[in-house]
Amino acid sequence: MTGPSSKALVLDFGGVISRTLFETHDLSEAALGLPPGTLTWRGPFAPETDALWQDMQADRISEREYWMARTRSVGALVGEDWQDMQTFVQRARGADVAAVIRPEAIEAVQQAKAAGCKLAVLSNELDLFYGASFRHRLPLLQHFDVIIDASYTGILKPDRRAYEMCTEALGVAPADCVFVDDQSRNVLGAIDLGWQTVQFDVTQPAGSYQRALALLGL
Repeated sequence: MTGPSSKALVLDFGGVISRTLFETHDLSEAALGLPPGTLTWRGPFAPETDALWQDMQADRISEREYWMARTRSVGALVGEDWQDMQTFVQRARGADVAAVIRPEAIEAVQQAKAAGCKLAVLSNELDLFYGASFRHRLPLLQHFDVIIDASYTGILKPDRRAYEMCTEALGVAPADCVFVDDQSRNVLGAIDLGWQTVQFDVTQPAGSYQRALALLGL
């Protein structure tokens, strides 16, 4: 039986490692000087009230298009013309980057690292959304062996090349990767290449991480 040390835990960043912007409206409103309750879109927490989210889930728009629409609308609320997601994230989340990191993510990363598993982030927009300095201000990311970020590669999940770059960089077989992502299209892309997967439920983060650790044999 393959031991944990030959396995890799591969995590998406936004929503999986960090809390979603849907979960932190109160922090965003405070940071932006908006009255409480101003931000009402809730994505997966209330999909029936978020038509734009429904469009994204149906592949009528991309994830980036969804967030650019939200970026422009929130910028307008503060009287500014925001043309990049980085402005939104950095303004809404302020200087305390650790405040938006899921404690369940920290615990899972520490457990996997202690067991000798390799660790990777496979993101479509880490630096695009958070800024290039973000990873250096977040100690958790120093535990990761590999960070594959489409902000630089230009290859977005679920393109098979994104997953192939990750396994090559980690030096592991696809079957030894346990991949956690909150978007079904990205999970299906990993399944097609033979990865083990967990579709992360942002409403049940602890259970999602427990499933991932179980697949690692932990």
